[in-house]
Amino acid sequence: MAKIPTRTASTLLLVVLALIISFEVHAQSEATASSLRTESIKVDLTQEFEFLELDNNFKLYEDVSASATIDDVAQVFEDEATTQFSVGDTNIGYSSSAWWVKLSFHNPQSAPKEIILRQAYPLIDNLQLWTRSYESHWSVKQYGDKFPFSHREIYHREFLFPLIIPARSSKEYFLRYESEGSLDIALSIHEPQHLLSFVGTQQLIYGLYYGGFMVLVLYNLFIFIAVRDKAFLYYLLYIFFYGLYMGAHNGLTFQYFWPNHPQIGNEGLLVTLSLSLVFALQFSTDILNIKEFSKLLNRIAKCLMIACVVAIPAVLTMPYALMAPVMTVLTLTIMPLFFVMGVLRLASGYRPARYFMLAWTALIFSVIVYVLKVFGVLPRTFFTENGFQIGSIIEMVLLSLALGSRMTELKQQSHTDALTEIGNRRRFDDVFPVEFERAQRNKQPLALLMIDIDYFKKLNDTFGHDAGDQALRAVATTIKTLTRKPMLPCRFGGEEFAVILPRTDSAAAKIVAERIRQTIAEKPMAKREVTVSVGVASTDMGYFTSSRAIMNAADECLYLAKEMGRNRVCLFSEAPQKQAPIAASTTPPLESTTEGNEPNAAV
Repeated sequence: MAKIPTRTASTLLLVVLALIISFEVHAQSEATASSLRTESIKVDLTQEFEFLELDNNFKLYEDVSASATIDDVAQVFEDEATTQFSVGDTNIGYSSSAWWVKLSFHNPQSAPKEIILRQAYPLIDNLQLWTRSYESHWSVKQYGDKFPFSHREIYHREFLFPLIIPARSSKEYFLRYESEGSLDIALSIHEPQHLLSFVGTQQLIYGLYYGGFMVLVLYNLFIFIAVRDKAFLYYLLYIFFYGLYMGAHNGLTFQYFWPNHPQIGNEGLLVTLSLSLVFALQFSTDILNIKEFSKLLNRIAKCLMIACVVAIPAVLTMPYALMAPVMTVLTLTIMPLFFVMGVLRLASGYRPARYFMLAWTALIFSVIVYVLKVFGVLPRTFFTENGFQIGSIIEMVLLSLALGSRMTELKQQSHTDALTEIGNRRRFDDVFPVEFERAQRNKQPLALLMIDIDYFKKLNDTFGHDAGDQALRAVATTIKTLTRKPMLPCRFGGEEFAVILPRTDSAAAKIVAERIRQTIAEKPMAKREVTVSVGVASTDMGYFTSSRAIMNAADECLYLAKEMGRNRVCLFSEAPQKQAPIAASTTPPLESTTEGNEPNAAV
């Protein structure tokens, strides 16, 4: 199998890593440059609406010490000493600070206005909603994934706050964010009557998404049980843990699996990510046969697998704020490795790498779209918001196709003779009985050629095994060139070949056999003269009741051709003749042709 230079693999891996790191730095700088000073902001609820993103309608304040009280923060906002971000630019990332948001709503109508405030990003440890009553007393509602799910007023994976704005008045709200993990402030408001439709559509989409995961897991589980190929086991484990990771990322595992155990949330997110990376690496190296292809890439993959395994106990014992960035760096290191492995295997002509490359390209593209949305380069739309999920399900389907392509490749290899690159004995044994049954069912002729190289042992003993191998390859190439589909040439064993000829009668089979014999005799094989003897049998004689019978007949003809002097074709004829030792009730006679293709006397 082809090997790749160490320098080529390492250089390509470093280039991809450098591109990803430079993109991240550029995106961060773009996000920082977008901040600006602002005056007081107020959302006017004059018109009816279904859904409204709070793009530039709130003010943000960073409490670096995370110790400011609500009175302190209210005074800061009154002094306008805050920085405003648009919603697309409020991906804070990893921060030990507390972040405060001020929202102001004005209701000019004559009736109170009820709205639902939605915080879309669910992975927030501590989220507080502060409201000031008309008596200037503060009230607070406590949310976050560090608290049991029952603390939420609306039982939903995201944070939904029901608010009532009094008639012809304004009201202010303060939100306090604090989280060990990455922080994304994504606020919007909904009218209650439209929220149910919104949530229903959202749940349907997630149901289809995770249902697709379950279908792929069960499908590949059944295939693994049937074929016992480890690649299917690694693939279904990758899907399983990646699905759990995405469920934790979307807040669904907290809602449905451990609503009363919030301490599992952050650790579960990183543990499932680690396990999904372990099995993704194992699956990729297995399906691409990296161990045989490149020792360097295999060592890199093994080291990264060990790092992911070691990260699991570290996640369970060390602070989440420390391990989350470590896992991010580890993921950003592994992703380009998949791309490099796919590119190099594709360049080497390995066909399953096509689907593998398409799969990881789809996922990487969706991640880039999601990151561009996070940093405000792209608007917040359904595609940019859910591109991560869309890309991942496309990736899973394409990886499943890669597995199918690999199975086809392995089956083809198991049915192909390594030396001559034509069908092997297994291929012959699988195809010939099927073709015989089809010929009997459709009342069509089926012919078989048995071909043997003359004096092959002498050639091997005199000139060595290399010369013998060259002769075998040359004869196989000639046979393959002179036959066309649906004919199937196979190496039957040693120096013997077989050619299956569907829908071919004895006369046509005799012509094909003679053409093969004559071409080999006239063309030097491995720089030496080589000849073959050919035995031919066809079902149009009407004597064969099984595939074994016609095979025995063709083999009998082959040995008769050798007894008659070699370098000739021997065919079962229709003239009356003595019985031959084949499994049939009546045995047809034999006739032979020499170099001049003239029939010899019947045996």
